[in-house]
Formats: sequence, C-alpha cells, structure tokens
Amino acid sequence: MSGVAVKTVRVGSVPLSVAAPAAGVTPHGGVIVVGDARGVTGYVLSVCEQLRDLGWLALAPHIYHRDGVTEVPLAEGAARMRTLTARGLDEDIEAGLTWSAEAGIARAATAVIGFCMGGTAAFLAAARHRLAAAVSFYGGAVSEPYWADAPPLLAVAGELRTPWLGLYGENDTWVTLGEIGSLRAATRKAHVPTELVSYPGAQHAFHTPERPATHDPAAARDAWERMLRWLHTHSGAESDSAPAASEATG
Repeated sequence: MSGVAVKTVRVGSVPLSVAAPAAGVTPHGGVIVVGDARGVTGYVLSVCEQLRDLGWLALAPHIYHRDGVTEVPLAEGAARMRTLTARGLDEDIEAGLTWSAEAGIARAATAVIGFCMGGTAAFLAAARHRLAAAVSFYGGAVSEPYWADAPPLLAVAGELRTPWLGLYGENDTWVTLGEIGSLRAATRKAHVPTELVSYPGAQHAFHTPERPATHDPAAARDAWERMLRWLHTHSGAESDSAPAASEATG
C-alpha cells in the first residue's frame, strides 16, 4: 500500500507533518507520532511513512515550533527538551487529534506513539485522554519529571485512560531496570489494558537505525511488530495481513 508524500499542515499555530494513505483508501485510524528530543527528524518522518504505507494516517507535531525550528542537533537534544512544557506538548498532540478528526477519524480510532521524550509525552497523553491506544518507546521521567508542569510517570500510572504499551531496553541509561519494574507494576493498576515489554541488552534509542551505537535490530523489529498489533487491537482496525516486521530508517 502506498500513499501521498508527507506534507506540512497547520492547526492554529502548530505545524504537523502528515503522511496519509493514497486517495480512496480508508485509513485504519490515526497515529500521532511524537519524536524524540531532536524533534521532527528524518527518522520520525520515516516512521510516519511506514505507518502510512500500512494504512494509517500518521501525524507528527513539530514540538519546537515555538522556537521556530523543526529539528535540533542530537548534542543539544537533552537540554532543549527540558525547555518544553507538558502543557505545550499536550497542545501539540491536541492539534494532531483535531487534524485527525477533520480527516474523519474519531479520537476513539486515533492513537499516540512516541520515542524517548516523545514516549513520555505519549504516556502523559494516555493519562489525560481516552484514545484508541498509546505506545511509548523508552519514555523517561519515570521517577523524576522532565518538566515542572508534569508529574513523573509513576505518579499517574494508575490513572491511564488509554490502553498503553511500553517498550524499553534493559540497558537504558535514562531508565533504570528498577524503574522499568516499578512502571510495569504501577500500570497494572490502571483500568485499561497495559503491557510493558523490556529487552535484555537493549539500550536507549534501540529502535533508531541512524544511531548505530545503540540500535538493536532484533529488539527494534520485535517492538515494531508489537506496536502494530497493539494499534490494530485497540483501534478496532481490521488487518488484511500480519503486521510487517519493519523498522524506521534514518
């Protein structure tokens, strides 16, 4: 299945990169893709393109639009992401939900996924909104928040309103093995389906091919497949075939 080229649209002041299936193809649902601390990178766009090719409407909010930039260098990412706010990120996700709704996809059929800091934002969104599904690839701030206006994930884990899947590496230097265990236990108290999968030996950013020092192809493929199954299961989408065992390219 192919789709149209990625385009940039605006909902109010928020730019979104949108990857839509080809004309005449009804999307399985919508997926808001929140990038890592670098913003909307080639990697994030490739995730959107792969989701589009699998029949989803994918939207990536430009999280640094208030600074007038789309992407920041990797070396600046850790510091720059702390200049964001949870309120601002929620507004960006809300813009994605608005665009998805205007495309005819209800919130109940729209999911949010995120990587690193974006995984944190996806988790917090899952605690605030009733959406189809949420997936966090190695979302941090488990015990200590990144932003002054956000709680740590453990504080709201039992309040999840959206089915949540967590995908973590057990050698992640941003999230300890103890935090992974605590988050797994805490999310089980939520009144929605949750699952946290951890990969022995995998590091932070294990899904990102453009970061070869930490990329783990086996964990990346398994995580991608699990994410697709989670999206299909909780969006109510019907799949014509088994989820593709693919991963984003940088």
